[in-house]
Order: sequence, then C-alpha cells, then structure tokens
Amino acid sequence: MEEKTSLSRPVLCYHYLILIFFFCIIISPSPSCGGLSFGFYTASCPTAEFMVRNTVRTASSRDPTIPGKLLRLLFHDCFVEGCDASVLLQGNETERSDPANTSLDGFSVIDSAKRVLESFCPGTVSCADILALAARDAVEFTGGPVVEIPTGRRDGKVSAASNVRPNIIDTSFTMDEMTKLFISKGLSLDDLVTLSGAHTIGRAHCGAFSGRFRQDSKGKLTLIDTSLDAAYADELMKKCPANANPSTAVNNDPETSFVFDNQYYKNLLRKKGLFQSDSVLFGDARTIKRVESFANDQFSFFESWSQSFLKLTSVGVKTNGVGEIRALCSSTNNV
Repeated sequence: MEEKTSLSRPVLCYHYLILIFFFCIIISPSPSCGGLSFGFYTASCPTAEFMVRNTVRTASSRDPTIPGKLLRLLFHDCFVEGCDASVLLQGNETERSDPANTSLDGFSVIDSAKRVLESFCPGTVSCADILALAARDAVEFTGGPVVEIPTGRRDGKVSAASNVRPNIIDTSFTMDEMTKLFISKGLSLDDLVTLSGAHTIGRAHCGAFSGRFRQDSKGKLTLIDTSLDAAYADELMKKCPANANPSTAVNNDPETSFVFDNQYYKNLLRKKGLFQSDSVLFGDARTIKRVESFANDQFSFFESWSQSFLKLTSVGVKTNGVGEIRALCSSTNNV
C-alpha cells in the first residue's frame, strides 16, 4: 500500500487525466463533458484558471479554513439547481438565505476572483466555473490530488430557498436517504462514499451533530449514539457543551484537520465520524468495504476522488446559451 501512496504527483496527474478522458467518452460522444470542454477559456481568457488558483492560494495562506469552506460551498451549489452558482445569489428567499445555508462561507474568495477576472476578461468567465475551479484548487492546496476539470458552465438565474432542504444531505440522514438523493443527481453509491471524504477538511458547528447527544434536566449532555467512540464523544461534549455559542465549531477531522488525505476513513474505522451520516458509511454492509479500502490506501481514495469530483462538478450544468455570465456573483444581470 505504501508504494502507491508514494507515487509522484506527475504520475498521479497522468492517471487522473486518463480516467477523466474515459469518463468524458462515457457521458458524451464529443470531446467535452456534458457540454463542458477542456481549455474552454484558452482563447477568450487564457489565464482564467491561473487567476482563480492564485486567489484561492492567497486566501488559504491567510486563513487555513478557506479550503474546507470552498469545498462545502460547491456541494451546496451543485446539489440544488446544479452547478450554476445559484447558491451565490443574495436576496430574500434565495438558497443562500435558507437556514441550512446560513453557515456557508467562502463567498468573498469567489467574489475576489470574479473581480480580477472581470478586470482582464469582462463578461467571459462564469461564477459557476470560478466556484468549481476554486473548490478543485482548495483540494490540491491541502494535499489532495490534482484534478483537471472541464469548464464552460453558465450561471443560473433561479435561486429559491424552498429548493434547498429537499436537495441537500442532512447530517442525520440514513444511508437510504443519502443514497436516494445521490442517485437523483446521477451519482452512485461509490460516489457517495468517495465524496463524503470531503469531510477530511473543514469545520462544523455544534448543532450539526447535537442529535448524537441528549441533554438532561440539569443541562448535562450524555452520549446516546453508540456508533460514536465514547472518548471522542467526551471531547466533543467539552468543546460543544449544552450552552455552547451557536457559532462554536469543531474540526470535521480531529487528526489532520487541514490536510486532504484519507484520515477521514481511518477515523470512521475508529468510530470517530463527526456526523451520523459519516458513521453510517462504516455501519452499512453496502459501503464498509469501500471505507476500509480507502482507509488502507490513500492512492485508491485519490483516484476515486478524481472521478467522483468530476461527476459532481458536472451535475445539472447550464451550457450552450442557457443561463448567463454574471457581472457580479451575488446578483443576476437583470437586477
């Protein structure tokens, strides 16, 4: 196993490009992915990806929590209305206003990248592409695989809070609930296990896992979810007591908090999955072998991540004249 994890990044990149090539052939008979294409901005804005990458690098160097925030932002975007930057729109009753999304962050990084791109290539690069590229770069900057993704997404004009809850994973979901939602997005059970690995970075507010504990009449918390390690539960209760500030957050991964690696899966084997939706992956016969595989072989996880991430960023994309290229990521052009 160790020989695989020690492969150089150029070799890894080669494998990912081969996988991406075959994936594109499967989902599209043209040299594009679902209407997207590699090198989409080669002529119109050749430094687009560099500008996004540089913005993410600068922001991440100042705040190590940024990569996790950008990755979470992408998930919440793509699962509602597709990967069209609808989650970035501000206003009453938009996706961003729903309570499930009020803890999202990283918007300023996307806005910064957009301002730079508008200066050099006005009206050219979509906010949807910026978000997808930023999340991709966030993974790489924290030690994850280099993944090439096609571009050409256009920005959506619809963003409704009422569409959020039916389309995102709640941390208390069962395996069946998660599987049903993933399948509805064109993602498989294997994608579910793989993309859950995003929890190897990022932070979560106490309320996201409070259902695993019970509060007695004296305000003391006790563990009621036996799928959680008792010692780890004690650590969580100390960090998130019954009277904890709603803004209090803990690391998703208690071991390597800011490194994108396979530690998440090792944690699951040790009953240290932060969310109930994490723990069920190790407790279900349909997914346990995949969890064990990723825990023992980081190369296997990275290889699978490159495929599943490509599929995620292709969910419900708007191309070929559908949607628009926003001037500002927080509002549609007709506002």
